[in-house]
Amino acid sequence: MSTQIRKQGDVAIVEPSGRLMGPSVVELREAIVPQIEDSDEPRILINFENVNMIDSAGLGALLEARALTIRKNGRIGVVHVSKGIKNLVALSRLVSMFENYDNEDAAVSGLSA
Repeated sequence: MSTQIRKQGDVAIVEPSGRLMGPSVVELREAIVPQIEDSDEPRILINFENVNMIDSAGLGALLEARALTIRKNGRIGVVHVSKGIKNLVALSRLVSMFENYDNEDAAVSGLSA
């Protein structure tokens, strides 16, 4: 797994790829947490386009990122969530905890508002 980060305006776009499972979750945390800590009101978008699997540790990392973001009056959203991942998130009732967008432009615009 690898994670790329880029900025578009004031939104940090986090792009993990591969499987968000086990040890690779640490890399995701190490990528997201500084983006949240370095901003007064973080705006985080997680792009799942290249993620093919996620486990409970991955979901835990997402919840941790959400909690940290909310504590700093920030916003966090997701885009390009595959059907399999969306079903897992829905089954675990986490789907409503993240702002969901259909595409990256809509997400950046929505999170910037």
